Amino acid sequence: MKKEKLTLPDFLRIKEFGAVVGVIVFLVLFSFLSNRFLTAENVFNTLTMAAELGIISIGVAMLIISGEFDLSVGSVFAVAPMIFATMVNAGYNPYLSLVVSLTVCAGIGLVNGTVTLKTGIPSFITTLGMMMFWRGILLAVTGGFPIILSRKVSMLQYLGGRVYGGLRYSAIWFIIFGFVFWFVLEKTRFGNWVFATGGNLGAARALGIGTTRVKLVNFIFSSVLAGFAGLTTFARFMLVDPTFGQELELEAIASAVMGGTLLTGGYGSVIGACIGAFMISMVRNGLVLAGAPAYWYRAFIGVILIVAAVINARIRKKVAG
Repeated sequence: MKKEKLTLPDFLRIKEFGAVVGVIVFLVLFSFLSNRFLTAENVFNTLTMAAELGIISIGVAMLIISGEFDLSVGSVFAVAPMIFATMVNAGYNPYLSLVVSLTVCAGIGLVNGTVTLKTGIPSFITTLGMMMFWRGILLAVTGGFPIILSRKVSMLQYLGGRVYGGLRYSAIWFIIFGFVFWFVLEKTRFGNWVFATGGNLGAARALGIGTTRVKLVNFIFSSVLAGFAGLTTFARFMLVDPTFGQELELEAIASAVMGGTLLTGGYGSVIGACIGAFMISMVRNGLVLAGAPAYWYRAFIGVILIVAAVINARIRKKVAG
């Protein structure tokens, strides 16, 4: 029997295909521009940056696929470590502080989802307001100054400490969350509900899917993962700055889009978002090593984002057709 040849449309059906190609292209490009790019130390540094962005991008991708946005993740990224550091400095148990921090993050996600879904206000507006509210709270509480941890906390080693050489636990958490949420999205009934809710809300409701609950759960996932990512960064620096996470929400959305997620919902990939986060971190790191001015990073990412969004939309339309 003659073996069927894999055609171009078959490749295009792989959601992560574009992101993988992008990583390979930039890997080759920056390898030529800097001989330090592929050193073990730099690879570990890139993976650490990708982990902190990638953990947020996982939750953001899940939410976008279900048809909503969360622009508050950058502020939540700083809220969790601020609560943790304040409680630990006040003498509270570090584990209790961790639980309280993530619980508050879950509460923020719950509020985002409840206000959006009960009032009909677009999530873009709801979470934009929440982003500004919490950033203002951070600046008011800290006076614009960083909060430094006043005592050593051993558990932080397992959040963002070193595992071996330049490899940190944040990268391990990134891999764990990536696998868990890939499994949830691709292999469970809830994952099917997420795709159905984002793809066609009316049809999903007609099938008896609790679309409100699906979106609400994803709002909570998004906030909790953002808070956890902030804690891994805090574990690395042992301080929290009120400006932590500024514009990180845009990078998280960019990671999801570069990884094959459509902003219209109903189509995307957790693994793609992870690869997109790695690509963004690789570009940032590569430009620094190549000696490019820092402001070129934003411009470069902006161009890549637009190109990725256009390609994703065209591919989706072609595959659907």
